[in-house]
Amino acid sequence: MKAAVNKMTAAFPFKLNVSFIQQQGALIALILLIIFASVNYDNFLTSQNIINVLKQNSMIGIVAVGMTFVILTRGIDLSVGSLIALGGVLSAYLTSLNLVLAIVVPILATAVLGMVNGLIIAKGNLEPFIVTLAMMIGVRGIVYITTGEQSVIVSQETESIFNYIGNGLLLGIPFPVWLFIGLVVLSWYVLHYTRFGRQTYAVGGNESGSQLMGIKVTKIKVLAYVVSGGLSGLAGIVLAGRLGGVAQPVAGNMWELDAIAAVVIGGTLLIGGRGGVVGTFIGVMLLGIVLNVINLDGTLDSWWQPVIRGLFLVAIVVIQAKVMNTNKLKT
Repeated sequence: MKAAVNKMTAAFPFKLNVSFIQQQGALIALILLIIFASVNYDNFLTSQNIINVLKQNSMIGIVAVGMTFVILTRGIDLSVGSLIALGGVLSAYLTSLNLVLAIVVPILATAVLGMVNGLIIAKGNLEPFIVTLAMMIGVRGIVYITTGEQSVIVSQETESIFNYIGNGLLLGIPFPVWLFIGLVVLSWYVLHYTRFGRQTYAVGGNESGSQLMGIKVTKIKVLAYVVSGGLSGLAGIVLAGRLGGVAQPVAGNMWELDAIAAVVIGGTLLIGGRGGVVGTFIGVMLLGIVLNVINLDGTLDSWWQPVIRGLFLVAIVVIQAKVMNTNKLKT
């Protein structure tokens, strides 16, 4: 019997162990979900539906790319939702002055706030959860105060440009989708072929060891939060364009949880050091298609959407915990 089992095992090109499921589980689930949806829903594979799924999830994807950098360093950023709102509102206000300022300043402002998060966490040796939670609450309050909880409309001179940023087509594909894919490709290159990227993995994998190797841990952590903050501001601008040139002070509410879920479901470990933006892209698409299937089915209430996201996240975290426990036992 044992010999037969060994022969069967050798017939497979890889072992289906827990580690493999953790690393490739999101991709397998995505493929199975696409097959299921294709068979059961006639409208699923239409170009219009596919473009809608990509477009609807591109903005949370932009935020999730930034969140990937943070989680790789063993951090977390709960402030991204509020930074989205700040980026959109600030951009809308500045359109009356200059279009370039309306795009550059919000990204720089949210990047600076990300830097503040990183400095407090790294220099003060404080928990990222608490620091970014405080930033989330504080920035959201500032947005409410400055807007009076009212929407901010971009100037008429820039309305068409903002509409293009949020809804325009480039070669038949929505501009936000190009932006999301471009950021995924750029971030993949940075993480795998630059010193900053390699050091990001090193810091997340072993912070003490990284310090002994001469890596400036504080700098890497701060830069990770800068990336997260800046991309959140960019997502706020895109969202304002998506809404027809209107910035909402409530924009981005709870998006931090969606971004974290996409990153973790994509295989990036919450303990840092392993994962990447390709997995994040898969995680974003997986969650997006799940919600799309719910909408196509029409039998479940929309309130089931956060329930499904939560179940996915819990399942992946449990698998990650099993992987880590298995690795500890081996060592």
